[in-house]
Amino acid sequence: MSDIKASPAAGSLPGEPPGGRRALAVWGVGVAVYFVAVIFRTSLGVAGLDAVDRFGVNASALSTFSILQLLVYAGMQIPVGLLVDRLGTKKVLGLGALLFTAGQLGFALSPTYGMALASRALLGCGDALTFISVLRLGTRWFPARRGPLVGQFAGLAGMAGNLVSTLVIARLLHGVGWTAAFAGSALAGAVVFVLLVLFLKDHPEGHEPQPVPHQGAAYVRRQIAASWREPGTRLGMWVHFTTQFPAMVFLLLWGMPFLVEAQGLSRATAGELLTLVVLSNMAVGLVYGQIVARHHGARLPLALGTVAATALLWAATLAHPADTAPMWLLIVLCTVLGACGPASMIGFDFARPANPPERQGTASGITNMGGFIASMTTLFAIGVLLDATGGDYTVAFSAVFLLQALGVVQILRLRGRAVRRERERLVASRVETVHVPA
Repeated sequence: MSDIKASPAAGSLPGEPPGGRRALAVWGVGVAVYFVAVIFRTSLGVAGLDAVDRFGVNASALSTFSILQLLVYAGMQIPVGLLVDRLGTKKVLGLGALLFTAGQLGFALSPTYGMALASRALLGCGDALTFISVLRLGTRWFPARRGPLVGQFAGLAGMAGNLVSTLVIARLLHGVGWTAAFAGSALAGAVVFVLLVLFLKDHPEGHEPQPVPHQGAAYVRRQIAASWREPGTRLGMWVHFTTQFPAMVFLLLWGMPFLVEAQGLSRATAGELLTLVVLSNMAVGLVYGQIVARHHGARLPLALGTVAATALLWAATLAHPADTAPMWLLIVLCTVLGACGPASMIGFDFARPANPPERQGTASGITNMGGFIASMTTLFAIGVLLDATGGDYTVAFSAVFLLQALGVVQILRLRGRAVRRERERLVASRVETVHVPA
């Protein structure tokens, strides 16, 4: 994290927040909230087989848990972006922490499938309020040149939360049982809420944003329309759509059943492979963040390269002639899946420079919808195909390729316009800087 701790004044542009230790501390509180949200979001990924036994459901009904959670999450991204732009980070993050904690506790205590579904929806609602808020907090406390690194470190914290689910929640489930494991984890939500109330601030002193007057529905429509008109926003959304969902689907629900039922692995070995995905994500996130911060031209090659590598490894695994893929291939697959999360963060690096500060939350919300819509669609398709084919994972996971193809077509269609528009903005900003009187 040494790059984020750079000297506050060094190289800061006029009017930009200085960064520094105080910024890192405040931003760290927001990241802690997001970290806990991801633990709760992904906790079902290690409990899928337990949920089948607890609620007596089939594959389609099991996938409904995650689909509903992601449906709520994706549907709220634009409203959340608007809320963050208008109300600030602290209020929105605080509400999110209350909601996802209540959802996790409700899931622990739910005696029926219907109540458990409602709890996951509540959790998804709270989770939806976190990531865009943390991105906005980063833009308020750090200079713009730190944007790619700050975004990747936020994603890194999310994957650390996923790691906690894989290592801790899984063991708690088999040690203390369903209710104690999920209820106990809900305590983490209460802790970060207290930290948020005591220590989080929306912006550093002297960098207060201009107040946004309330303009009703017309203002909301203008914010959304203006963000969507920018090719960079749409390109960011499609990059996020195409890169994020293969790993999200694997970690959120279907990875454990695939490895245990289709590949014949023990739960312990499958858990180790899920952990490998998370560890790979954290390592690749550090590399991608450094590369994009130094070489903006590397954004699309990194994103498209990740998509190609993911498709190749999935094809090799599913088409392997033996009944089960060899362990070395599964290890490589999980390592490559770890690059999906960092690649999805590149989407925000297209949307961020395409929009002024007062639209950052809205633009980030649009971008963040992409991967979760793709994940939701794929979760549903895999569940339906598994039930229709009697548990044929090869057919079911082939849905991944269809969504990747759609996303790549859209990325290639938009990339030229987005890059030209970004170059024009950069030239215009330099001209304005030159003509500013001393």
